[in-house]
Amino acid sequence: MFNPRVFIAILLRPYLWPTAVGALFGFAPARWWTRYPFLPIPDRTVIEWRVTTAYGRRDMALAAHDVISYLRWRRAA
Repeated sequence: MFNPRVFIAILLRPYLWPTAVGALFGFAPARWWTRYPFLPIPDRTVIEWRVTTAYGRRDMALAAHDVISYLRWRRAA
């Protein structure tokens, strides 16, 4: 699920860091702090559904440019 290219793309755009953190918490399951590992890690089924709706296949990896486009859209909204 972790994609280093996406991480690096976000890391190189500090203006998107707050938006990325907000998106991370937005995709995190409810009451994530009550379950191990106590991190706002999005549920795998939610990510698979988002990937399937974006690419038509659930086994695809998120493209860094798509994530950056999404974060820019979210920031502008």
